[in-house]
Amino acid sequence: MILRNLTEANQSNRRIVSPDGNWESTRMLLKQDNMGFSFHITTIYKGADFQMHYQNHLESVYCISGAGEIESLEDGQKHAIGPGTLYILDKHDKHILRCSEEMHLACVFNPPLNGKEVHNAEGAYELEAEVI
Repeated sequence: MILRNLTEANQSNRRIVSPDGNWESTRMLLKQDNMGFSFHITTIYKGADFQMHYQNHLESVYCISGAGEIESLEDGQKHAIGPGTLYILDKHDKHILRCSEEMHLACVFNPPLNGKEVHNAEGAYELEAEVI
């Protein structure tokens, strides 16, 4: 059994802050935990507006609090995000995430992240990032 506490994880090297200042993510479950996925609690800062394209990962995102929108760059559709919303990037969807009110999200990645990942120039996470 694995047990972790978010408050403790936030005070450790599991808390990663993006170099661009758009988000921070506490990596609660990682590849080294051998579960086949990773689980993160992520904060998107108010005013963030950035493009992502997870070419190497699939992601599910559940909004705990806050408000924003996601725009698909495939078809231009925009979808509101608020508490209780789940969005799933099941086709390596290229998208823009906009945050109008600081969002707290629960995120699951497959394959799992190693821990130190931040977005590359394409808005993706590399497969072989540094391990926490």
